[in-house]
Amino acid sequence: MAANAYFQKVSRSTSQDTQKPDPVGQRFPKTARLRQTKDFAKVREHGKTSQARLIRIGLLRTGADQPAKVGIITSRRVGGAVIRNKVRRRLREILKTCISQIPAGLLVVIIAKSTAAEVPFKQLQGEWLLLARRLSILPPLE
Repeated sequence: MAANAYFQKVSRSTSQDTQKPDPVGQRFPKTARLRQTKDFAKVREHGKTSQARLIRIGLLRTGADQPAKVGIITSRRVGGAVIRNKVRRRLREILKTCISQIPAGLLVVIIAKSTAAEVPFKQLQGEWLLLARRLSILPPLE
């Protein structure tokens, strides 16, 4: 058996019938991510913030017609790399459900506190919704 044939038969990480984690259209696109350091600094210097027990949110209204961009910060205080990645994945999952509701022209920075690693997903989601409505990122409940 040739080496190439062997690698084609053996699955490296998942089996053939395993679904992809994100159905198309449910991803957190790169166009919606805050990626440059200068944008994070702008939000910190000129934006307004609101915080609760698990997260702090910074918001800057740019007035541009560009789609909203969201950045996530998890410092080493949150935990080791595995824990920080888990918190980031949870926050991205929360954002995927409501990114279409965030109005254009906003720069949003979410900073996870150390307690965010210790709570269940629903509690983290509830706090995001509370702060997002407080800062008028999301429309109020009717």
